[in-house]
Amino acid sequence: MKTQLLPATSEALALAARLLTDGQLVAFPTETVYGLGAHAMDAQAVRGIFEAKGRPGDNPLIVHIHDRSQLDAICTVNDAAIRLMDAFWPGPLTIILPRKAAVPDAVTAGLDTVAVRMPSHPVALALLQACNLPIAAPSANRSGKPSPTSARHVFDDMDGRIPLILDGGESDVGLESTVISMVGERPCILRPGGVTQAMLEAVVGPVDLAGSILRPLEKGEKALSPGMMYKHYSPDGQVTLIEGSERAVVQALRRLHSHASGEGHRACVMCFTEHVEALRDCHPHDIGSKDDPTEVAHRLFATLRALDEEKMDVIFSEVVPPEGVGLAVMNRLGRAAAFRTVRAEDVE
Repeated sequence: MKTQLLPATSEALALAARLLTDGQLVAFPTETVYGLGAHAMDAQAVRGIFEAKGRPGDNPLIVHIHDRSQLDAICTVNDAAIRLMDAFWPGPLTIILPRKAAVPDAVTAGLDTVAVRMPSHPVALALLQACNLPIAAPSANRSGKPSPTSARHVFDDMDGRIPLILDGGESDVGLESTVISMVGERPCILRPGGVTQAMLEAVVGPVDLAGSILRPLEKGEKALSPGMMYKHYSPDGQVTLIEGSERAVVQALRRLHSHASGEGHRACVMCFTEHVEALRDCHPHDIGSKDDPTEVAHRLFATLRALDEEKMDVIFSEVVPPEGVGLAVMNRLGRAAAFRTVRAEDVE
């Protein structure tokens, strides 16, 4: 299969709409990351997403819409969910609600719920309007790899696997949407993102955090949301997170990099802007300011992909406090590292 990478012109959008209507796959930009879309009500088309990504079938997908009237065939909406839609749609918030029977099991991984979102990216909305279909779309990467924040990232993973990639520039947020479940006794965040717990609570009151956000799924525990697999968002190299006081972390990064390099590894560090100079001999990659988790979120996946391009096999990373957007960063970093963490004060 030849994969076309086209700027998102009106002609390219029309082509994309035809492909989706015909049951084929299209990658497109959203404000979070690039998505790999198929007609959500076409089970065969949806199965194509799993084949192209090499994605496990027990990992549910998000259904993207451009108009709330489309929800009538997809899910049952409650008052609290409507308040969230009023506050955050279109935007980087995915809401989990009871599914309707018409939604294929392939979309929901057999769950009795479905995840829905209205993206704010103009290209995504234009595509959804052009085809006038609900589109199931996970991130447009090979399963387990860092999510793509540019069309080139998608092409690197999907060349020869899908017919079309729409290029809409670099994603603004850089991390996937917040996922909140609205089917339990209280709303619960299953995957943190740019819409934070505090922002959600200002609209619907108390919101719980799923215990699996900063830990792997336990044996037999189902993935209720995308992005909950044990190892996810991972570069080819082994990532280790370094926790501790700022001074101890910088010293530990130096020692760990020196040791790994001495053993013949292609080693590097992911560090804050404020520490790049102190770590200049450790092949530093700047992930943004320690005081700006939103910047770190924006740079994270692009940095992980750059490390693959440089064929780094050992990666040591600083961490941010798991608060606000920082919780989303640590959710992704934790899974990228398969939760491998070292205390800086223990490094000799």
